[in-house]
Amino acid sequence: MISTSSPILARTEGLYRRRKAFDRVMTGAMVVAVVIAVIPLFLILFYIFRNGIAGLSLDLFTQEPNRPGREGGGVHNALIGSGIIVGLGMVIGVPLAIGTGVFLSEYGQNRTGSFVRFVIEVMAGIPSITVGLFIYSLVVARQGHFSGLAGGLALAIILVPIVARITEEMLLLVPRSLREASYALGAPRWKTVLRIVLPTALPGIITGVMLGLSRIAGEAAPLLFTALGNQFDSTDINAPMDSIPTRIFTYATGPYDYWHDQAWAMSLILVGVILIISLGVRALFGSRVTVRS
Repeated sequence: MISTSSPILARTEGLYRRRKAFDRVMTGAMVVAVVIAVIPLFLILFYIFRNGIAGLSLDLFTQEPNRPGREGGGVHNALIGSGIIVGLGMVIGVPLAIGTGVFLSEYGQNRTGSFVRFVIEVMAGIPSITVGLFIYSLVVARQGHFSGLAGGLALAIILVPIVARITEEMLLLVPRSLREASYALGAPRWKTVLRIVLPTALPGIITGVMLGLSRIAGEAAPLLFTALGNQFDSTDINAPMDSIPTRIFTYATGPYDYWHDQAWAMSLILVGVILIISLGVRALFGSRVTVRS
């Protein structure tokens, strides 16, 4: 039996105390890091709310912009245009991105998959203004006019690498045993992916789509080269179309104080819409994801 005064016990107890102290120090350091990372987020949200709440009004949502120098008016055209352009970007980009993620996860363990993965990583690092210039030369210059469709294509290109990479990572997290159980029951590979793997990874994929939506909803640079803008309501995707980011850019750099107030209000609207959509999608789909055989 080892006595309480044994040198071995004393050394063990000292080692335990040092490890416990080190664990507390590292835990405290991680908490401080989290606080430092979160504080700027709350400061940004607070600053946007404080400056944007004063510019909110019913006219902002229901009226078109007045001529420069005349106070009042709204940004109804920008709200409608942003919804259409971002919607086009999501409709074009999300299926391509999820399909690419499925390919990389399930069929991309070869040279082709490595090449596609490299291309996706390069696309993720391309500046958004470069994407706008690319679509300008490919679509706008050839058509001879700006359009909402060109803006949607630019946003789709920005969206694809974000959602594709997150989709691949979420699918790789699905346990291999689920796939093998499906194969053992005689299900083909494509059906296993559609009925087992994708539903299991759906919450993570939805998170990736929401991150992509948050990214493209605030992009102004590519839209300046593609959709340009419009002072009036327009639902024609083959014509110039206004958007919230381009209107924010125009008003924030303009000479009028009421433009600045409306720019802050649009920033608040943009943040609020993204937050509501994210919470709504998670509430609608997050609790309904089940593995189906």
